[in-house]
Amino acid sequence: MSSNPLSLSIRAAQLKDLAALVELLSDSFYPNVGFMRWFLPLLRVGVYEDLRYRLRSSSASDYVCLVAVILPSTGEATARRDLVGTVEITFRSTSPFQFRSLPYPYVSNLAVYSDVRRRGVAQKLLGACESIALEGGFQDLYLHVLEDNHQARRLYEKAGYRVMQADPFWRGWLFQQPRRLLLHKRLAAPFSQTADAILQ
Repeated sequence: MSSNPLSLSIRAAQLKDLAALVELLSDSFYPNVGFMRWFLPLLRVGVYEDLRYRLRSSSASDYVCLVAVILPSTGEATARRDLVGTVEITFRSTSPFQFRSLPYPYVSNLAVYSDVRRRGVAQKLLGACESIALEGGFQDLYLHVLEDNHQARRLYEKAGYRVMQADPFWRGWLFQQPRRLLLHKRLAAPFSQTADAILQ
């Protein structure tokens, strides 16, 4: 597998991307092994409907889904796909019970096909999230990662994220799942790619 960076376009997801996004997210988060394969069709329908609703009803001021697409001039796009990565950024309220609570940018659902990992796709998607946050007047980004997801933790650490908080031990024990870590990054300077260019 090549480790050369890919030539990519990062843009806002569109309704025409739905099928490709469902394929990518299913491949990344729902392994097609064991008993999971029986539930995969149902999970895909749920992912499709959830994404379709968010893309149709959300405004760019509170939700953005980005996609990484291989530029056609590189000749690297396969016959199967050219959309190789995605990430979402939402602007959440610090407290849903406060009338004037401040929003904060939260990154989620970062997914890249395994055969193009370590080629700059995730870094470019994270960089685009930083541009959007900065142009919205924010200087902090947050995300969660599972404690045992060492590959993702290395990626985020390399990108400048640091552990801010961890779920209590009892929660992992009670639900028989790895703990979630809340990561934070303080943004210093804007990236060269502007949010306006990404969201067009």
